[in-house]
Amino acid sequence: MRKTFQLRPEGKHPDRVLDAVKHEIRKYIKRERRRDLPEGVDFWDFDCKFGTAQDTAATVHLAELTGLIDGIAKAEGPQFYVEILAKHGHRKAKPAGEASASASA
Repeated sequence: MRKTFQLRPEGKHPDRVLDAVKHEIRKYIKRERRRDLPEGVDFWDFDCKFGTAQDTAATVHLAELTGLIDGIAKAEGPQFYVEILAKHGHRKAKPAGEASASASA
């Protein structure tokens, strides 16, 4: 998903537009996570970029997106750009020291 969202469209309440944008992003992420995993892949991971425009977008973590969107909305920004691309995720084994420490806790 690579899209610029308008937060102040003519004739629509900004709060409803914000809710619709968040819903569309969550719906896209859920749809991507439902896809079948290729052989040797543990989960779907996401590369995300966020900014006020496509040129100024910076790499962010997926969990930070909602907070960044709320920040743009509070600052009454007219639009923002979001890019979310699915990629293959592989689980990493915990080091032996961490595994025994978490088991005893």
